[in-house]
Amino acid sequence: MTDRLPHTLRSDALDNRERILDAARALFSADGLDVPMREVARRAGVGPATLYRRFPTKRMLVTEAFAEQLHACRAIVDEGCADPDPWRGLCLVIERICELHARDRGFTEAFLSAYPGVTDVAAGREHTVKAVAELAQRAKEAGRLRSDFVLDDLILVLMANKGIHATSAAGQVKASRRFAGLVIQAFEACPRHAQPLR
Repeated sequence: MTDRLPHTLRSDALDNRERILDAARALFSADGLDVPMREVARRAGVGPATLYRRFPTKRMLVTEAFAEQLHACRAIVDEGCADPDPWRGLCLVIERICELHARDRGFTEAFLSAYPGVTDVAAGREHTVKAVAELAQRAKEAGRLRSDFVLDDLILVLMANKGIHATSAAGQVKASRRFAGLVIQAFEACPRHAQPLR
């Protein structure tokens, strides 16, 4: 009996951790990063002491909650940069990053604001910005991206994308895709023909 007790506690601790992270993601996505830690604990069905034992600071909780999104963001940018056609790669980045951010308002907030002390998010943002800047330069040199494009334009796109609100997650993603299509058309140096918006 005593041999099995530590395993049970470890299993409970893992369950609590996942419930806390699930609750944090849901709350941050819906309400942004200002959600109180006590509300995260309440939604997860654990006491505040359990929450603070797993995540002593909100910074740690934010970092863990967005680790998957940060990885996805990096993968999108790396895929876009690997495309031999820099314009096509940049379009892919704009479309998929907008969709990723449309699915999770909390991640957008953390990504744009560099939530204090969340070094993983800040480092991920730095990698993304640098890689997209290089991709944009290549697309300009290829004559496909308008010459007056600056990286702040992409930050404005993410800020505007964050403002999209729909009655459902599917509606949010659909609106974000349409918005990305409009942005891509606006960024193109010499639009040959307007692509139908999805």
